[in-house]
Amino acid sequence: MFSALQDDDGTPRQAAQAIADALIGEIIRGEIAVGDPLPTERDLCVRFDASRPTVREALAMMQLRGYLSGGGGRRPRAASPSLSDVLRGAGGVIREILGDAESIAHLEQTRGFIEIGAVREATIRADNAQIRRIHAAVEANEAAIGTPAFPGTDIAFHRALVSVVDNPIILTLHDLFVSELLARRPPDPDQKAHDRLVFGEHQAIFQAMIDADVVRATDIMEHHMRRSYRSRLFSRRLAAGEGSTERTES
Repeated sequence: MFSALQDDDGTPRQAAQAIADALIGEIIRGEIAVGDPLPTERDLCVRFDASRPTVREALAMMQLRGYLSGGGGRRPRAASPSLSDVLRGAGGVIREILGDAESIAHLEQTRGFIEIGAVREATIRADNAQIRRIHAAVEANEAAIGTPAFPGTDIAFHRALVSVVDNPIILTLHDLFVSELLARRPPDPDQKAHDRLVFGEHQAIFQAMIDADVVRATDIMEHHMRRSYRSRLFSRRLAAGEGSTERTES
């Protein structure tokens, strides 16, 4: 019975959490196989002596943690959480807590820490194969200047740097943050000039890596991140019809 799972004060939120924990435990132990449908809401209500809203909240908690798939009228099924699913769900919660504008600013700051640390590590310890991949990304970035393919090559360059760290959590965070930020990036008034500027900074970062100059590589990346963020803020204000039409870069 559910009374054995309740916390002392028995609030619905704690009851839902206890149900979610119990079902997740069964999935982890293999008692409910990944891909198998969960019992119906009615059966769960009876099993845990809980109301339907409490059971639904428990299922929502399971889905947020990556242990449940389904929706759209389909029967929920047990799932095995992936790192990207969990982090993506956490990102949604962050935006709800902080608000959209503040969460984007924090994403930018977090991305900056990841990128600056990544270029430092890449400059110190990238092997020949990794350097070749980064070089190929720089060349692809140059070839895409002024074309719709440029943003993808921009991402590929940064991802090649972060991949050198060989940390799946950092790489997943980077992928999610970059995707989120790119989706919200306003168009630049002079896209070709913007692309040339970005490529020039990428090229300078790569050259500093080849020269094994850690300080210069990290300094250029820090400037690159700061300029990129300020440029996006400027473009967003222009799109909203605010501010001067003159543009300054730091």
